[in-house]
Amino acid sequence: MKQMISLLLILAFCCSAFAKTQQQKAIPFQIGTKALPSQTALNPTLDYYLPQTVSYNPDIPTPQEIIGFVPGKWHVTHDKLVQYMRILAEKSDRFTMELLGKTYEDRPLYLLTITSPENHKNINQIRTDHVAATDKESVDNTNAPIVVYQGFSIHGNEPSGSNASLLLAYYLAAAEGTEIEALLKNTVILLDPSLNPDGLQRFASWVNQNKNEHVNPDTYDREYNETWPGGRTNHYWFDMNRDWLPVQLPESQARIESFHKWMPNILTDHHEMGTNSTFFFQPGIPSRTHPLTPQMNQRLTRQIGNYLAEGFDKIGSLYYTEEDYDDFYYGKGSTFPDINGSIGILFEQASSRGHAQNSDNGILTFPFTIKNQFTAALSTLKAATSMRVEILDYQNQFYKDARKESEDSGAVIFGDHTDTGRTDALAEILLRHKIEIRSLKNDISKNGKTYKKGSAYIVPKNQKNSRLINAMFERRTAFQDSLFYDISAWTFPLAFDMDYDEDARWGESIPLEEKSEIGKIEISDYAYLMPWNEYYTPKALNKLLSKNIRAKVAMKPFSLDGKQYDYGTILIPVQNQKMSTSELRDVLGDISTDAKVDFIGVPTGLTEGIDLGSRQFRALTQPKIALLVGEGINPSDAGEIWHLMDRRYDISITKVDLQDINRKDLSRYNTIIVPATYGSPENEIIDQLKEWTRAGGTLIGYRSALTWMSDAKLLPLSFKKTENPAIDITFEQRSDHSGAQRIGGAIFEAKLDRSHPIAFGFKDDQLPMFRNTTLFVEPHKDSYRNPIKYTSSPLMSGYISDINLEALKSTVAFQHNNYGRGDVIGFTDNTQFRAFWYGTNKLLMNAIFFAEEM
Repeated sequence: MKQMISLLLILAFCCSAFAKTQQQKAIPFQIGTKALPSQTALNPTLDYYLPQTVSYNPDIPTPQEIIGFVPGKWHVTHDKLVQYMRILAEKSDRFTMELLGKTYEDRPLYLLTITSPENHKNINQIRTDHVAATDKESVDNTNAPIVVYQGFSIHGNEPSGSNASLLLAYYLAAAEGTEIEALLKNTVILLDPSLNPDGLQRFASWVNQNKNEHVNPDTYDREYNETWPGGRTNHYWFDMNRDWLPVQLPESQARIESFHKWMPNILTDHHEMGTNSTFFFQPGIPSRTHPLTPQMNQRLTRQIGNYLAEGFDKIGSLYYTEEDYDDFYYGKGSTFPDINGSIGILFEQASSRGHAQNSDNGILTFPFTIKNQFTAALSTLKAATSMRVEILDYQNQFYKDARKESEDSGAVIFGDHTDTGRTDALAEILLRHKIEIRSLKNDISKNGKTYKKGSAYIVPKNQKNSRLINAMFERRTAFQDSLFYDISAWTFPLAFDMDYDEDARWGESIPLEEKSEIGKIEISDYAYLMPWNEYYTPKALNKLLSKNIRAKVAMKPFSLDGKQYDYGTILIPVQNQKMSTSELRDVLGDISTDAKVDFIGVPTGLTEGIDLGSRQFRALTQPKIALLVGEGINPSDAGEIWHLMDRRYDISITKVDLQDINRKDLSRYNTIIVPATYGSPENEIIDQLKEWTRAGGTLIGYRSALTWMSDAKLLPLSFKKTENPAIDITFEQRSDHSGAQRIGGAIFEAKLDRSHPIAFGFKDDQLPMFRNTTLFVEPHKDSYRNPIKYTSSPLMSGYISDINLEALKSTVAFQHNNYGRGDVIGFTDNTQFRAFWYGTNKLLMNAIFFAEEM
């Protein structure tokens, strides 16, 4: 009897094992009469992804045991992704998990550290030794582990990376055998499973909600056409893959902190591209590599590429390299490491943008995209262990060479004594990158610029991150190539409209001092004055007006008690306010502390220049702002305006969908902002905007919106045309010929008329402007209507073709038109670019607050 029971148990176990094996086989998926091959199945098993040459620890839960499905059947949402990673950190002694911060939507930013249990016992010392090696002249890396940062899906609607991170994490936790043990012994893996949690959650929700039971690969299906703004971006619609250098977003700030804490040797950046593509891995186009990137970096990248090619060859997946993409702008995940002694690698996988989509290469399924990302991740780790000593030695040599380059190289000084807000914002970026900055010992003057103690900083070049400093401060106008995947200039002091000089000396500085608090406001029975130059004055003014405190703006300069007050000074009279003298002083004190601006109490209205009762002080109204968003609007431009108002200036704006505007009562707003548009709105919408403006509103348009605004006679403009004849251009050269006329993003000098309200608050009459359009506007015949005009030699940094440079000269970046009782304002350029272009933010704020004075 016992033998019979044992036999039955054995048979039951075998049947169960056979059934499980059959269940794990890839199931072909039927679309119409055509069955997809198993490698592109839509309901995959783990066998489809995982190497079968190793065994897996049964005590480690598989992804489907936690999230309910094998990756690829559905798109994982961020909450389930985090849930699985947490459980692995609990179950595996190879894993630890660290909370780095939170997104704007309060989603957690987690980083997993994965290595052998023995390494984990000594992980702090390993990290300390690894970072210390970058400061040594020579290092023995024979037994040192290599550090690999693997980051996934910084664009939320490029989700194959984050979904592949589930499989990578399972493999690293559960795989058994000598190969995985050697990998974990010799490698510290920093796994960032979702670089953009908010975007990933948004996109996963969209495609899962629109998935058919019988998946339809028709590209017209709603599943593959997400609604505006899409899942690519974060909460404020920022492309976070451009923020590694400016670090303006919480996700980037947390990530950069980890990068500098660990200084990884390799950083992989997993992306997606067009559905009809295959798989790209770096290096990119050689001629488009930034000159500050060492040649050895590119050689090692190619060598790593050999391992990637081997991995893709094994699974029969098509790929390409040294095309399309470049290594120029250091603000991307794949290039930021290159200026920091690491090797950044971009992966671009053809995107299914859902669960399965027709493509030039056949039906592209989501599981196949995941498999490719997983293959790239494993191949990178194989390369890292095989090339470990060589790559570790490269990092040591990178910083050794940097120290030699920076010996006796002086220092950079920067600052604006009229605006500590902007000055400190630039200093904060440098500090986030672990760049040493120092305070100024005494006031000094250089090349006609004055730098004052307490409002200027010294940056010694002879420090560890000297190459990064060069990358952030350099002005470059000569290039090997004329085509750029991204911007060609990002010079930080120009972005901040900051005085700076690269001929400073370390001896002119002292250790960094803490900033003193804003002084206490002396009570006045007459009036208070707020100079308009500080960065956060729009925040202060809006708070004043929101509390029904009367305020006026000075149209001319004046002086009082020996102090000079410039155009745009804000006057707050004490009399006829809706609060007592002491209450007003207390409110101003609170606003001063919050916005970090000064209110100066004055005892008299008698001045040198315009007196405080002059008609040259104009009453101001609190702005009630609508921002047009939705289909037809550039989401990045709109998000940058939303972010500026919401996060910097605490100004409430109402986001109104362009397509719904004819159902809205616009009379509740006195300002409407139109970001760059794709094409022109319907005539009904334009007519409604005309009627609203004519009744007294301020309409502010940006970039491409100026074209239809001009056609509609809202803002009559004359555009300068350019010609680019294709002479002696072959068929092969046609794309490069036209692409060379694109302004990917460069910096140009404009001349300001500081007496014009649009220029209030600017210290100088010269302003660096960022431009990435070929929209050239002729100046108005009346010179006073051209307060922002490009100079006759405008190029400051970056690439522009000779044809476009000639066209840009003496054109204007701003125009204003009175339309009925209202105002129409147009900017040819983005004054909020990527949230780090602090230097031109005030142009928009002046347009909002002072339009009626123009």
